[in-house]
Amino acid sequence: MEIPEWAQHYFSKGLLLNPGPLDPTSSWAALRIQKIPEYPQKDQDLLLSVQGIPGNFQDFNWYLGEETNGGTMLFTYFPDLQRPQRDGSAMGQHDIVGFPNGSMMLHRVQPTDSGTYQVAVNINPAWIMRAKTEVQVAEEHKELPIIHLPVSAGIMAAIIIGSLSAGSLFICCIAHLLLTGGWRGQSHRYRGPSCPLTHTQSHQISELFFFFF
Repeated sequence: MEIPEWAQHYFSKGLLLNPGPLDPTSSWAALRIQKIPEYPQKDQDLLLSVQGIPGNFQDFNWYLGEETNGGTMLFTYFPDLQRPQRDGSAMGQHDIVGFPNGSMMLHRVQPTDSGTYQVAVNINPAWIMRAKTEVQVAEEHKELPIIHLPVSAGIMAAIIIGSLSAGSLFICCIAHLLLTGGWRGQSHRYRGPSCPLTHTQSHQISELFFFFF
């Protein structure tokens, strides 16, 4: 059979066929499915928009899966009927609405809706146009919780020991200065063995210990 005049502008010159039966495999290049959005997230609505469909057709079928049969059929759409959509056995819990232009809308998609979606548009009994697309529904992006790691016992012990060591060093320096100053003050009066700490010097060193510890 010849391609009708109204349909010829949908095909490039390389796709125009000689008179005779239409090769069904050539119809794959005529249709295209656009995903809106291209990368759907969980609970978003996904539109599978069919582009390149002729103005006159009998009906179209949508399938979910690599095969196109009754077990994978989502629905059939008859645009001339008052209730055009007829759900198929693969519809299940899917929330899908068909449109007269061959497109369909999946409401609140889930990761389980991922797969191969195919559409078959019946122009006449001898001419079926087909297209398919892959849908991958992503999980929602979750922010990772901020975890405050506790300070380990080893780090805490190192901090305490370091503080005590610094305090002890400081006290030793002050005590040395006190002893040196006291010894120098008494050296001109006494040349004998070194005398013990005075009461005032002992009191000052004790106060330093109480201050740091």
